[in-house]
Amino acid sequence: MFAYNAWYMGAWADEVKPQGLLGRILLNLPVVFYRTEDGTALALEDRCCHRALPLSHGCVVGDQLQCGYHGLVYDRNGLCVKVPGQERVPAQAKVRSYPVVEQDDMLWIWMGDPALADPALIARHPWHNDPGWAWVKDRYSIKANYQLITDNLMDLTHVGYVHQRTIGGTPQAHSDADTKTTRSETGVSVARWMMDSVPPPSYVAAHKFNTPTVDRWMEIDFLPPAAVRIHTGAKDVNSGAREGDRTGGFAFMGLNLQTPETEKTTHYFWSGARTCAPGESGHVKVREQLMQSLPLTFGEDKVVVEAQQEAIDRQEDAPLVMIASDAGLVHARRLVSAMIENEQKNRARAGSDEKPLQFARQPQEQTS
Repeated sequence: MFAYNAWYMGAWADEVKPQGLLGRILLNLPVVFYRTEDGTALALEDRCCHRALPLSHGCVVGDQLQCGYHGLVYDRNGLCVKVPGQERVPAQAKVRSYPVVEQDDMLWIWMGDPALADPALIARHPWHNDPGWAWVKDRYSIKANYQLITDNLMDLTHVGYVHQRTIGGTPQAHSDADTKTTRSETGVSVARWMMDSVPPPSYVAAHKFNTPTVDRWMEIDFLPPAAVRIHTGAKDVNSGAREGDRTGGFAFMGLNLQTPETEKTTHYFWSGARTCAPGESGHVKVREQLMQSLPLTFGEDKVVVEAQQEAIDRQEDAPLVMIASDAGLVHARRLVSAMIENEQKNRARAGSDEKPLQFARQPQEQTS
């Protein structure tokens, strides 16, 4: 089950080209993204109301979409405005439109009640536009429930075991990290400190430390229902990092957006940003380094969560035992569960147990 009244990342902005169509399944619902002539990004239900061909098989005509089967044309609000060969357009000829916001090189989509779609609720990610940081991005298709990815990100004690080739470091240091979990009405934060620890291979390759060990931090922020931002870094041991002075150290900002495709598949959007020298040459060098290391790291996580999903599917009723390091993920899951429960209660009060905002369809043979 999903929380529909929330902003999810639907695509990277550059995935939706002028005159192009991008079809994608989000929260079990088919969506097609496209751009109008002035570049505005829009999203409609990816299903022609005539014979159900996905509109992503059609084409953009001005600011409208034309179905690739019989040529029906839809405007930006999802209303059919033209049926080739006849004057009258059936009143029920329409598809659903979705609120879309383009921000920080991302396209955000609201899958629930459009009246509640407040763009101010979208968390900004200024690192994508800060000249002092270079960043890279990608999207992975993960064969696992989106919350398993969130779980993985909220409990970083796994890093020392899963990521030994990249960001791992000493497993025991991760298990013994000084950890504080804080929950609010809008999210969950987990702060982890590993003092006087051995820096991982990727840190050593990216930054020159003056001491053999470092003071290392991991600051995790969960933004429900499906976003995790992780600020990590390290500085020479005993140089004031924990007291707030992180100048001269290594810093990395990871953005993770796990948008459900179905109950058991996920669009995993990620970006990684790192401080860099000013000028394009500095950015190019850092981006090259990030693209050498980050796909390895995210690939290691992909193997783990997909194997988890397979194991869960084999034994759906087998219990999962909680341990102390699960505090962050437990709070995150509770926040999402509360969102889903509130939506269900609101729909029940409105006298409907249907999925939110889906047009009722009865097979109709209609001619005009």
